[in-house]
Amino acid sequence: MDNYSAILDYARKNYRSMFREPEGNLKYKFIVPGSCYSNCLWDWDSWLTDIALRQFVTEEICEYEKGCVLNYLESCDGRGRIPIVILPDEFMPDFSAGAETNVHKPCLAQHAAFIAQSCGVEWLRPYFARLERFMNFYYENCRHETGLYFWLDDYAIGVDNDPATFYRPHKSSASIYLNCMMYKELEAFCALGRALGVEVGFWRREAENLKAAVREYCYDEKDGFYYSVDLNLLPIQPDAFLHSGAPRRWSCLIQRLGSWSGFLALWSGIATEEQAGRMVRENLLDGRAFWAPYGVRTLAKYEKMYCVAATNNPSCWLGPVWGISNYMVFRGLVKYGYTELAAELAEKTIALLGADIRSCGEMHEYYDGDKGAPVINPGFQNWNLLAINMGAWLHGEPAVSEI
Repeated sequence: MDNYSAILDYARKNYRSMFREPEGNLKYKFIVPGSCYSNCLWDWDSWLTDIALRQFVTEEICEYEKGCVLNYLESCDGRGRIPIVILPDEFMPDFSAGAETNVHKPCLAQHAAFIAQSCGVEWLRPYFARLERFMNFYYENCRHETGLYFWLDDYAIGVDNDPATFYRPHKSSASIYLNCMMYKELEAFCALGRALGVEVGFWRREAENLKAAVREYCYDEKDGFYYSVDLNLLPIQPDAFLHSGAPRRWSCLIQRLGSWSGFLALWSGIATEEQAGRMVRENLLDGRAFWAPYGVRTLAKYEKMYCVAATNNPSCWLGPVWGISNYMVFRGLVKYGYTELAAELAEKTIALLGADIRSCGEMHEYYDGDKGAPVINPGFQNWNLLAINMGAWLHGEPAVSEI
């Protein structure tokens, strides 16, 4: 059995183990990542797992898909805050405790828009105002004067210990990951609004404003790469003696830290064609940095923080290869026409995960990208199953993808 067939066979036998019935705080059916995350609804995990499942599951899934979104919208508070994780007996974070911390990542409208392609959109109409309240929370609480969006803190940012955010001052990190996700979230919200006949002109303009801001502040001409941005600057004090002759004219500073998240400028469509070329030639294909035998390192190998270790809370994004980072870079390559490289990355990903299944009988959460060895959490399915979508594309078959 070849690697692609091994992954597809494994997925077909095991995907139902990720379906859950309503329980406690979770009033609707939902999808879990698998492994140690066996009874909790996670934000970007459920969205991307759903995209993977739709590649080979067409029946019995619609209510589980919609339930992922509806469970989150049911938990939306008056300010528009939505938890990142929901368990039957717990919300994480618990906003009732008064914490000013991160909320659900900006992928909820994207998930709803993806589901609408197969299940229609009317199920969302009673909840659309809550979704807009969620969008407003980001706009009113996480948006900098530059037009970029920032994390409130480093809690559960998805790329857990990304040095651009991890252990940094609150509200200081205009993460390139966050801003690329937010751009796509704005696009998805507008698509949903149009489908429901709701005016979304403000949000269309905000999407264009954000794209312009990311291009202006996050792209580095020196390196030909998109980076996160540091907002942690002292306020301008033109009357202060030491500053009066030349107060700062810049609103933020690029953080030249080589993270795979920079390639989300390809996935999101923010990068120009010229920028995309430099990102691929000068960064992605650099074997000293990102390009590894089994995919894309999540942190450039030359960075001082580079590490491939088995860690939980946070999971390690300091260099290991993840199925999801491989997939999102692959999608970016396809979008900009780098089909040969996309095929190579798809083949690497399928070889990595297929070999794990044939050797261990299951997949893991992340891997050593140079050796192909699994690092942690056997039984992890989640977005690793997107290798099936990559394989379908490789074989010239219709490939399910994000909107």
